[in-house]
Amino acid sequence: MSPSKKPIAATLFYGSVSLLLYILLFLYADQLVAWAEQTKDHKALFLIPVVVAFIFSYFHGTFTGLFWEILGLRAAKSGGKP
Repeated sequence: MSPSKKPIAATLFYGSVSLLLYILLFLYADQLVAWAEQTKDHKALFLIPVVVAFIFSYFHGTFTGLFWEILGLRAAKSGGKP
């Protein structure tokens, strides 16, 4: 991959969003724990931690994939052989 085609802007965007999400997680950790504890009474609240986990997975996973792509590392294709 040529240096001009490396997804630096996208990596910075997803990295910044990941950092922001981690900051928000630490700032609102007590509220998330409180919602998790209330799932006994309010069954719909179980969706909040699940949605948070999916959001983290999407942004952090995309950031990590782009980061390794910039470094030139890709998973090996085994072609189905062990």
